[in-house]
Amino acid sequence: MKTNKWWTFACLLIASLSLGNLQAQEVTKIGTTAAKVLSIPVGSRALGMGGAFVSIADDATAMYWNPGGIARLEKSEFVFMHSNWLADIQFDYVGLVLTMGNLGSFGINFTAMTMDEMDITTEYEPEGTGETFSAGSFVAGLSYGRNLTDNFSIGATVKYISENIWNSTANGMAIDIGTLFITPFNGITLGASISNFGQKMQILGDDLLVQKDIDASIAGNNESVNAYLATDRFDLPLTMRIGVSKKFIDNNYNRLVLSIDGLHPNDNTESVNIGAEYTTFRNIVAIRGGVKSLGMKDREEKYTIGTGVNYFLGGGRRIKIDYAFQQFVHLKNIHQFTLAVKF
Repeated sequence: MKTNKWWTFACLLIASLSLGNLQAQEVTKIGTTAAKVLSIPVGSRALGMGGAFVSIADDATAMYWNPGGIARLEKSEFVFMHSNWLADIQFDYVGLVLTMGNLGSFGINFTAMTMDEMDITTEYEPEGTGETFSAGSFVAGLSYGRNLTDNFSIGATVKYISENIWNSTANGMAIDIGTLFITPFNGITLGASISNFGQKMQILGDDLLVQKDIDASIAGNNESVNAYLATDRFDLPLTMRIGVSKKFIDNNYNRLVLSIDGLHPNDNTESVNIGAEYTTFRNIVAIRGGVKSLGMKDREEKYTIGTGVNYFLGGGRRIKIDYAFQQFVHLKNIHQFTLAVKF
């Protein structure tokens, strides 16, 4: 028992020191990526644990955190999540994972970030022209995960991404790859994932159509030649996660798990997430807490808390209802709700 504890602390210490060294590197690409909808955490359980979920990933939201985790699901699962995100933005996620025995697990998911229509204003009509425009981001994904051994799982998610504002859009493709390893040290699991590896995105559309005089120095030429403004191409928010979790209590009545994730994004400084989950009353009621973005330069995200119930419906079916609260430094705090059904 003492050996297992020493291994736990050693793993946590190595992860913390590694992220501390990475954090010292100067990053100059903060806030320069497209499709930031891909960076919003999915699932109230994971968010309640501070986003330290890559080595746990044992529900349908694993398609977001670590697609290798869906291979560990014992039953098929449907999940729906809703959050009133920052600045009156609506954030929704729906996913379905089907377990196919030795064939592995297959999943499909859809993410939407939407907002109410806004008035179009101009320099000469600051109160509005009477027209409105909309903006939003959408992601559709297909996932597959399989257990290569009793203790090692691997999975991937292929995603189509679309962002729109008024009459212009940007589209792209990306892939996530994740692995999950149950170590021989009792209760310790390792997880790793690379998310949003794909092509750059460029916004195109009718809103970029302008009339241009190609050469104003020539008299009598066409002053209104149709032309499109050239926009830049932006990377996706590529993120690498490495995590470790340890079950300190695990029986039919109670469970306590502690997890820690190290994050290395391409558009911000490195950071560490730490979370814990305690379930009781025959693992029906859960209480969670976490800390996000430790070590991040100009940190905005802080603490998270959450709770949930896991109710047995009979016939092997279960319904889970989870809630999470996230605190920000300057921005408005958010609430997130998730409903999941295992069947």
